[in-house]
Amino acid sequence: MSNTTPITMKDIARELGVSVATVSRALKDSSRISQSQRERIKQYAQEHHFTPNYVAETLRHSRVRPQKIIGVIIPQFAHFYFASVLSGIEEEASARGYTIMVAQSDEKYDREVRICKSFYEHKVCGIIVSQAKDTQHYEHFQQLLDMGVPLVFYDRICTGVNASRVVVDDYMGAFNAVTHLINTGCRRIAFYGSPMTLEISKNRYNGYRDALLHQGLQPREDWIRVCDNRADAEAITPAILQQEEIPDAFFAVNDDTAIGILYTAKRMGYRVPDDISICGFTNGYRAIACDPMLTTVEQRGVTVGEEAANILISQVEGTLPANHVEKRVVRTRLIIRGTTR
Repeated sequence: MSNTTPITMKDIARELGVSVATVSRALKDSSRISQSQRERIKQYAQEHHFTPNYVAETLRHSRVRPQKIIGVIIPQFAHFYFASVLSGIEEEASARGYTIMVAQSDEKYDREVRICKSFYEHKVCGIIVSQAKDTQHYEHFQQLLDMGVPLVFYDRICTGVNASRVVVDDYMGAFNAVTHLINTGCRRIAFYGSPMTLEISKNRYNGYRDALLHQGLQPREDWIRVCDNRADAEAITPAILQQEEIPDAFFAVNDDTAIGILYTAKRMGYRVPDDISICGFTNGYRAIACDPMLTTVEQRGVTVGEEAANILISQVEGTLPANHVEKRVVRTRLIIRGTTR
């Protein structure tokens, strides 16, 4: 085990050749486990600094009310979508008598691991998280589940961990947006997306690709770029718009990226949407602060946050079984404005 990651019941069970249930009972001093076995397990746990977290179980089975605090991990505070999700979480949590403890991973795996450890040590009753961009190892999430901490993913889900999640319909959102571009006469459509290690990136790319194929069009590899922020969009778009053949539309993974494309196209003398159509994905405040206003896919972040908090609290309070994996999908809708024909 690394210094940043606490030992789990599963680790103890594996090392001692017993079941997780046996470890749990021994640590609770259950008479169902022999005295020698209990002492052996307790000694190992003490030597390896194991500290069990039974907050969720206490909420379900005890009249004693422990602190009702939910840990929330967001990738970036500055992103409109994550801020709206946080608003939804707080609203639902507050209505049900819970408070939230919020931390930013800043898209860094190591920081995400430390936050999970800190939340566990602070005895939160559950954690709601959207994983960082560079997270590719998921032991810290699995260990939380093994230690009895309810976990709910939102937006960026972790397919390597069997936990509850709330997502928007990324595939259909992208499919409908690109279909709209095609229906308005666009045929050469570029795609700017996040790294394909993220499930949302795969889903939005697949929606983009399938919309093209459905209309008998082929994606062009040189117009498919990893680009998910305004600065990068402004950096890479000029070269694409200086080619002999240029896209007549761009579909971007988020609004900031789309606005970077819009700014660059206008600066280079292109008319939007007459020469180039642009569609984003978020529907944040910036979508109506640009000229022309941005066509975009609305993600409904507040609803995502409310659903995530609802699932977590239901698991903490026992109205949803602790081992039940709840999967909810929030529908998107296309908001048509001035950047498309």
